[in-house]
Amino acid sequence: MTTIQWFPGHMAKARRQVEEKIKKVDMVLELLDARLPLSSRNPLIDRLVGHRPRILLMMKSDLADDAVTDGWIRYFRGRDVEAMPIDVGNRRQVGEIPRIANRLLEQKKAALERKGIRFHRIRAMVLGIPNVGKSTLINRLAGRSAAKTGDRPGVTRGQQWIRVGNTMEILDTPGILWPKLEDPHVGLRLAASGAIREEILPKEDVALFLLRYLRERYPERLRERYRLEEFPSAEGADLLEEVGRRRGCMVRGGAIDWEKAAEIVLRDFRSGCLGRVSLERPEDWLEEDREGKSDENTGDRPRN
Repeated sequence: MTTIQWFPGHMAKARRQVEEKIKKVDMVLELLDARLPLSSRNPLIDRLVGHRPRILLMMKSDLADDAVTDGWIRYFRGRDVEAMPIDVGNRRQVGEIPRIANRLLEQKKAALERKGIRFHRIRAMVLGIPNVGKSTLINRLAGRSAAKTGDRPGVTRGQQWIRVGNTMEILDTPGILWPKLEDPHVGLRLAASGAIREEILPKEDVALFLLRYLRERYPERLRERYRLEEFPSAEGADLLEEVGRRRGCMVRGGAIDWEKAAEIVLRDFRSGCLGRVSLERPEDWLEEDREGKSDENTGDRPRN
């Protein structure tokens, strides 16, 4: 697969806006997709944030494998990074965010008070890739529909400050992808999650990748969802064909409608109909991590 390049004009503009506004915030809320935490970490954010305190919020944790998510929390905390899973429907989890933010900024508040400067509110910037759930989270924090939401990447195009109670202000920002995705597996994971527009990668390729992964890591989910007694022997095409047959994705002459079959598989994954599924695990990255290798695309490179 060739390098995926996708950096539209509005995304380049958003990056410039973040560079301008970052100087005005106390901390950053960095949103990841809990199903693919490292693949959904934008390496540009590290350079933009610098040494400011940050919380990694693993969004859509209700769609991810709980045991794998726990492993990721240990992975990040082992690197002295504050991380927590977030299901936006869980008020307790969402309510923890301002409390953790206050704890991370205790020293800064104390230093300002010693200088006679009153600290009024935490100013936080929300950063992450497209379609990771930034606007939905902000609306939950604010307790109102303060940010525009959507089920496709690129909904948020501007920036706005939003009050969260009496202690916090949040700057909503558009999702930002990096200029190119050199690791095809990262691109396929992002496409499966819906972070990349569907015209960038063919649906059939993404569905085949997803089916191969599910057959290896979550075979029982495939059997249950698509009523498969046994798997076809081929790498993935036969499996997608079988799913298409069982879901009635047929065209004239009895051929399979591959695009429709792929849409069903992707929709089932994104909606949670395939159960809680994580597309990467810490152990997939640890070997390369120990070797000290890095990739400009993600900061590490997983084993294939």
